[in-house]
Amino acid sequence: MPFEITSSAFEEGAAIPVRHTCQGEDVSPPLQWSNVPAAAKSLALICEDPDAPMGTWVHWVVYDIATAFSGFTEGVPTSEVTPNGAKQGSNDFGRIGYGGPCPPPGGPHRYFFKLYALDIEPGLPVSATRDDLLRAVEGHIVAECRLMGRYEKA
Repeated sequence: MPFEITSSAFEEGAAIPVRHTCQGEDVSPPLQWSNVPAAAKSLALICEDPDAPMGTWVHWVVYDIATAFSGFTEGVPTSEVTPNGAKQGSNDFGRIGYGGPCPPPGGPHRYFFKLYALDIEPGLPVSATRDDLLRAVEGHIVAECRLMGRYEKA
């Protein structure tokens, strides 16, 4: 069985509901994952928009996620540590936690929720950036999976 991430809010390649964007409540979507590799000691999640005009825009960074958990419910609090003990990093909005899709007008953008199975616990302080996380886990990614949704401002 493949390592995978899904959401009950949208399917692969489909539109992300307004509720999860800056035009709605801006709450994180529910995410579920399955078939975490046995070698994984922790998980990390990055959500990013590669279609942003100024280059890839980071919407969410979460790390030190225990492998015992199989997902996040909708609306993870934008606190330094999630209710299940994972740490949240800084997004490109300059905030901790989730910042939903908020593209400029001009067509849909793609949003990738990338989940990494790691053979370490990164142990980074809260508010680490995507780049901090990727440097810390280099050579320690056992597996990765992704879920892509689209959003376009009306």
